[in-house]
Amino acid sequence: MDFSNIIYRKEAAIAHLIINRPERRNALNRATRLEMIAALEDARDDGAVHLLIISGAGGKSFVSGSDLTELAKVTPLEMEEFMATIAQQFYARFERLDKPVIAMIDGLCLGAGLELALACDIRIASTTSRFGQPETHVGIIPGGGGTQRLPRIVGIGKAKELIFTGEMIDAPEALRLGLVNQICPSDKLEETVLAMAKQILKKSPLIIKWAKKAINASQETNLSMGLGYEALVECLVMTSKDSQEGMAAFLEKREPHFKGQ
Repeated sequence: MDFSNIIYRKEAAIAHLIINRPERRNALNRATRLEMIAALEDARDDGAVHLLIISGAGGKSFVSGSDLTELAKVTPLEMEEFMATIAQQFYARFERLDKPVIAMIDGLCLGAGLELALACDIRIASTTSRFGQPETHVGIIPGGGGTQRLPRIVGIGKAKELIFTGEMIDAPEALRLGLVNQICPSDKLEETVLAMAKQILKKSPLIIKWAKKAINASQETNLSMGLGYEALVECLVMTSKDSQEGMAAFLEKREPHFKGQ
């Protein structure tokens, strides 16, 4: 697949999606979003891919936000269409992917970039990374899920502070708030992310898929309904060959060999 704004490659069971607009600090424009959707769909449909890693090229920015030179020209009616297609639904595609998505963050993670990271399952950042929702500086609000996902992760009070002030926080503070899972030096970032990926890849992709569905459901329902969904999923995965293999491997004191079945 040939792209102009991203780099997309597959190695073993991992798909790598790299936003490649370093001259614009990897700001997301329409063309980039459409290319990312195409890559995401390929990762979704390729049974050999079990995990997706998203990063930004250049070493200075994961994603610095939306491309305002393009966004400033959008009319209110065009904005409604944008929100329904490649804004809110764009991020939801990553959140709903039936495979784990890791955000590998090095540098600026602002606005649309933070919203993209929030839609990923795991966020690992370099110690020099900075985070924020600065949209109020330019007279808009976070419109790609920032007002909804950020409070669920850092709490409503801190989310309001970050959005109302538009100020940035550093990586140690992001770690303290639970906004990122881990931080490490930039030169160890890829190594750290791949170590996490390899841990996940040892597990059954089928089981991980349904665990992700159950966790995501917990954010959209009450505890009683969530527990009911969890129980149904547990019964479902118990019918799989991977569940049988996992149990057998434990009892036989050996490593399991999962096949996603």
